[in-house]
Amino acid sequence: MYKGPEQYLDSDAAASRVMAHARLLLKLSRHFEAIAPIGLRDAAHVANYKSGKIIIHADNGAVATKIRQMSQRLCDELSKRGAECIGIEVKVQPRQIPFQSTPSTQKPISAKACATLRSTTEMLPKGPLRDALDRLLQRAAKAE
Repeated sequence: MYKGPEQYLDSDAAASRVMAHARLLLKLSRHFEAIAPIGLRDAAHVANYKSGKIIIHADNGAVATKIRQMSQRLCDELSKRGAECIGIEVKVQPRQIPFQSTPSTQKPISAKACATLRSTTEMLPKGPLRDALDRLLQRAAKAE
């Protein structure tokens, strides 16, 4: 008879507790997604459950504040669905968005534009603006 990975994990006492907690978190997550308003369910998620308290991670402070304001209602709704919920703790924990590079859309600066920038730069006093224009002109010269 085939034993799936879950059966092996359930057979060990320590792993069995971890699996039970994972199942509970999955159940709580589904309940939270079902009762949370649309804008919140995409910006927050159930992170943990400890001693009757559900810990929710919010993507930003505004979402965390809204969930805190609604915490009693959310707790009541979760309790109605069978979850033992004596409170909700909210932490701001932004999800990591994977870095996505985009192809460069830089267009070369025309010779006429470079000449105009060069003459403008020469009239400027030393300072951050002149330094920035000098760097821009140096990059434009390298791109040619």
